[in-house]
Amino acid sequence: MTDHLDVVFLDVGGPLYADDTYYRSLLAAIREVDPSVTGEAYAEVYDACRRAQDGSFRTRLTRTLLGPEASVEEVAARAERHWLYPPEALVPDVVPALEALAGRYRLGVLANQTGRIREVMRRDGIDRFFELWNVSAELGVEKPDPRIFRRALDDAGVPPGRAAMVGDRLDNDVRPAKAAGMRGVWLLRGEAPDDPTPEQLDEPDAVIRSLGELPDALERLRHR
Repeated sequence: MTDHLDVVFLDVGGPLYADDTYYRSLLAAIREVDPSVTGEAYAEVYDACRRAQDGSFRTRLTRTLLGPEASVEEVAARAERHWLYPPEALVPDVVPALEALAGRYRLGVLANQTGRIREVMRRDGIDRFFELWNVSAELGVEKPDPRIFRRALDDAGVPPGRAAMVGDRLDNDVRPAKAAGMRGVWLLRGEAPDDPTPEQLDEPDAVIRSLGELPDALERLRHR
């Protein structure tokens, strides 16, 4: 590992925008297929996904609540119609953190998102902080596929050890980033569990509970 970080990639849902919007969009999609699915049943499976940090929430929710033969693609298409972050979904610590990082690092988006996310971030005035854009809907590949991480590194033009990934998922963000040779920073909100296990907390290079902690966490990683 080099002692210098040049590039910091951030996930969108969880780190930048509250995941409540995606939570509700997926619930709405599942209820369109089967109106008998209750909010309580959905919440139970969703929380199990958060605790496990191991595999697609969308697939587990669909197959558990709608049956093993249910179409995950259909649910995803239905959910996308509901999935649009309102301005109030922007987490309050985002702009101060991005202002603190700007100029010190090149910033990038690395996220499973619809193509509308650029417009949303432009509306909220945060697109200006980002130089690099790796959005699944535009690339045709989703995290945790190694190809989206390789694409991000190729776009940045830096060795993997000089890049970090910040996300709220071990399976989608931290593990594949580290497998690609990047640093992995786990942000404990959004789709992260309320009470991570010691084993889970050992996986990332750094663990933070707000983006306000990110500048110091990155500085510490430079000297590890």
